[in-house]
Amino acid sequence: RDPLTELPNRQIFEGMLAQAFQRADATQAKLGLLLINLDGFKGINETLGHRIGDRLLREVAARLRSLAQPHMVARQGADEFLMLIPNDASPQVAAELASSVLVSLGKPCLLDGREASVTCSIGIALYPDDGGASALIAHADAAMRFAKSSGGAAYCFFESRMVDGFRDQAEVLRDLRRALALGELELFYQPKIHAPTGEITGAEALMRWQHPRRGMISPVEFIPLAERFGLICQLGNWLIDEVCRQIHAWRDTGLRMRVAINLSVHQLRQPDLVERIAKALHANEINPSLLTCEITETVAMEDTETTIRVFHQLAKLGVSISIDDFGTGHSSLSYLRKLPASELKIDRSFVLDLETSEDARKVASAVINLAKSLDLKVVAEGVETEGQNRILREFGCDQLQGYLFAKPMSARALALWAMDDVGPRTMNFRDSLFKATQPAEL
Repeated sequence: RDPLTELPNRQIFEGMLAQAFQRADATQAKLGLLLINLDGFKGINETLGHRIGDRLLREVAARLRSLAQPHMVARQGADEFLMLIPNDASPQVAAELASSVLVSLGKPCLLDGREASVTCSIGIALYPDDGGASALIAHADAAMRFAKSSGGAAYCFFESRMVDGFRDQAEVLRDLRRALALGELELFYQPKIHAPTGEITGAEALMRWQHPRRGMISPVEFIPLAERFGLICQLGNWLIDEVCRQIHAWRDTGLRMRVAINLSVHQLRQPDLVERIAKALHANEINPSLLTCEITETVAMEDTETTIRVFHQLAKLGVSISIDDFGTGHSSLSYLRKLPASELKIDRSFVLDLETSEDARKVASAVINLAKSLDLKVVAEGVETEGQNRILREFGCDQLQGYLFAKPMSARALALWAMDDVGPRTMNFRDSLFKATQPAEL
């Protein structure tokens, strides 16, 4: 049995499940399997502590035990539970039980004087309709993941397309690991424009993957996959090393390019993140002022204690810090003042409607004024029209970025534009990008 919840563990449950399959085959009965995964349990552990998390798991186990037939519920591991309907498992019966589970677990519970509540995502698979004995748990898991990806706090019945989708994801993930190992990934760079003068002052590094069979795969597709399956830190480490290598290569040709990189929440939790960045800068003899780390407002607010600590370490290193996608999260002014950031990036959703929405203009103007009051520079991304460009300049935006000026391009294309004026349009690169710089002491 599981020592924390005293429920049967996965091994014992599979034995009971095998017996249930035999009885069902003999009597032509149907079985139902519910795989229950708690939503947001990791956040409870992080905010209230593991002791409270363990007490919550015991309470969840007790509530599930009260809903199931005797010995028909087990803890699969972590925050996942299995529940078996051993006979007469029609879709209606399974749906009613799943609804009861959602209601029961959704009720708050008092733990050490603190009220905690949790929702769950439930996947339902029926035997023999949804597969044989060997596949039932896997199919329930696929249905659970579909319910969670749809927002959680819901149940979902298994459909064959769910397995097909995950099989395709598994192939993409396998190929992504291979691409990372063989150096098949590439960085493209989108210029940043100094709004008052129209000069190029730096660039943002964006990951690209040219798959040998699938063609160009968007980061929107493979980055979430890497985050979900634990590959994002490897991608992030490659990004840091590759950007520093490229800055060094540009410097050898006379171009002193400033580059911004995006850091994920998973990287912020790496204990050696700052050390890794310092090592890459030192190995390539790069002045830290040439590197900007962009962290989205949502990520910055997810674990404020960690964010503040890492930000201060990066600032001490000499790296610039930018709050990306500003306006989409819920940061407070008092929290913003504690962060050693040097700039805010207005989310592109506000830039998109500048020409047609008075509300969008008010928000953009307010964000720019807020940043100025906190001595922060403002970058607007997603600028695609001359009208947006004009409005943002009038509001006092410091830097602009978007397809109006240039799409992301290869490192070689950016160098050609800077050194030989071979680019998508006539624009000047700021003089400081061609001046020598000394590597700082790290």
